[in-house]
Amino acid sequence: MHILLNTLYLMTPRTLVRLDHETVKIEVEGELKMQVPLHHLGSIVCFGDVTLTTPLIMRCAEDKRLIVFHDQHGRFKARVEGPVSGNVFLRRAQHEALSDSKKTNAIARNIVAGKIRNTRQVVLRGAREADNEDDRKALQETARELAHGLEALSRSPDLEQIRGIEGNAARHYFATLHRMVRVNREAFKITHRNRRPPLDRMNALLSFIYSLLLNDCLSAAEGVGLDPQVGYLHVLRSGRPALALDLMEEFRSILADRLALTLINRRQVVEGDFVERPGGAMHINDNARKEIAIAYQKRKQEEVLHPVLNRKVPLGLVPHIQARLLARVLRGDAEEYLPFMYR
Repeated sequence: MHILLNTLYLMTPRTLVRLDHETVKIEVEGELKMQVPLHHLGSIVCFGDVTLTTPLIMRCAEDKRLIVFHDQHGRFKARVEGPVSGNVFLRRAQHEALSDSKKTNAIARNIVAGKIRNTRQVVLRGAREADNEDDRKALQETARELAHGLEALSRSPDLEQIRGIEGNAARHYFATLHRMVRVNREAFKITHRNRRPPLDRMNALLSFIYSLLLNDCLSAAEGVGLDPQVGYLHVLRSGRPALALDLMEEFRSILADRLALTLINRRQVVEGDFVERPGGAMHINDNARKEIAIAYQKRKQEEVLHPVLNRKVPLGLVPHIQARLLARVLRGDAEEYLPFMYR
């Protein structure tokens, strides 16, 4: 249970939430765990087996207080709102921002800055942990290239330039990602990112974890009331969740890539967990997919320091927090979108 940005996040199974006069009371299996004055809350977000009483739901609807339901894996299921919703104004602001190149570029630039900085943190950690001097030097050189990308980003007002810097940083990163594989490196070697279909084991593993992360970012956007198809960094395309893809950029390396490396280096994912299909496509078998999904959910429970809130929160909540921070910028309540910086 966490209260962040006036939002109550409920993640503990078998939680009952009820209204007692002007106080929200949170109980787990009959034991009172927390109570919060109702007027302190702007919204309530539930994950999994969480029950809200009817009087609380009706009062939140009356006060235009948002209630969002996700399943235990974080998939968006429903949003409860009163008869008049503010989401139409948020989505209008979200669409109008596309016509404001200054605002669009600022959001895209900060997203890419967050991505490159977080990726550099992963690379520097890999360099510190490297057993081989060649690996250490290669990773340190990649870290320098990523630092150059951050410098260039601050001087790039154009969206295409921003996208070019992001693409160049990604190429340098994936060219040395295999240097952080310490077990059976040949089987998990990767020189560049490929997908649809992935053609090697590492790309197959990354694609699967990225799909889990994208789902979480999609749920985060929908839970706030944003249109997940209207983004600022990724090109708009019919059926493409551009905003969810924008949000996930900050988390690819620190959540997905680090998890992939950990699973390989701890031998939780091995060469035999993959099947090569006709045409060269690489697929993960069902048993391994289940283990990876479980490991991903555990990784989301790890607490990290959020620099904007200046407090520790579960990593799995950070996409939801970032979506709310972006909504504040679009509404005009904050001047600048601040990306999540991993420490």
